Amino acid sequence: VFQNNDLLWTDFHQKLVDQALLTMDTYLGQFPDIKSRIAKRGRKLVDYDSARHHFEALQTAKKKDETKIAKAEEELVKAQKVFEEMNVDLQEELPSLWNSRVGFYVNTFQSIAGLEENFHKEMSKLNQNLHDVLLGLDKQYAGNAFPVKAQPSDSTPAKANKSPSPPPDGSPITSPENKTVNHELEPSTLEAPGASIPKSPSQPAEAAHAGAEAAGSEAAAGAEASKTEADSGSSSLPAVVVETFPATVNGTVEGGASSERADMPPGFLFKVQAMHDYTATDSDELQLKAGDVVLVIPFENPEEQDEGWLMGVKESDWIQRKELDQCRGVFPENFTERVQ
Repeated sequence: VFQNNDLLWTDFHQKLVDQALLTMDTYLGQFPDIKSRIAKRGRKLVDYDSARHHFEALQTAKKKDETKIAKAEEELVKAQKVFEEMNVDLQEELPSLWNSRVGFYVNTFQSIAGLEENFHKEMSKLNQNLHDVLLGLDKQYAGNAFPVKAQPSDSTPAKANKSPSPPPDGSPITSPENKTVNHELEPSTLEAPGASIPKSPSQPAEAAHAGAEAAGSEAAAGAEASKTEADSGSSSLPAVVVETFPATVNGTVEGGASSERADMPPGFLFKVQAMHDYTATDSDELQLKAGDVVLVIPFENPEEQDEGWLMGVKESDWIQRKELDQCRGVFPENFTERVQ
């Protein structure tokens, strides 16, 4: 299509030069010659008037010289002849040149209009063919889905990896599969201690020893069952990502994290550092210099987020102003590097 478009444009340009511009150059080329001939006629008119005045002066002189009069008359006739020849030629050519302008204008504009009409007609055919090809492709592949595999941005998994906060007693977080298995095993594990505790002082020690062995075997069977169910669950259920939290000593680490989050803007996700300078091209973009730290926050409307772009506020602006609406903006993710 592009090749045909270039060919059409080249053909249109060549025909325009041949049929319009060259004709115009030929028509305009007449005017310098006509202008010089008109100027020459003016000079010959001056010569003719001078010869006539000279001849009349010799005739009216008191002392007439026939030789000079004859010579002056000869020059007068010669000047008159040259002037009249040029004057007659110009009187014939100038009106025809003036009248030819109408035909020249008509032919020139008709040629230009015809060339443009033909050019646009051929271009419309090319565009129609391109349109038909695109419609055919659309109908042919309308039912086929083309998955777009794009690398997710860093802000997307932050929501998916969100997990409940750890319990205050510091007990480890267990997955839902293990929790279900533990609920099923609770009756057996609760019965085991009862079997090992003697109900009365008269109960023999052998019974207590046998109860302890039975409790151990039941616990081992429960552990194998939980492992089997966990393996089968892992093959059918999606893996659950669990956030790990650092160990807390008297609440010092948790207190430090909460205070750090309190100083961050609402919805803070992570920090990035600008690796290159970025010049903002729109009012909603951030102006970045290499080394600037940006606090990344989620978009108010996730549908407005473009691939490869993040929303955030520069850390220096946030510390100074604490005004999220006036400081935040979007920036390209590939200009930055995640630091936290």
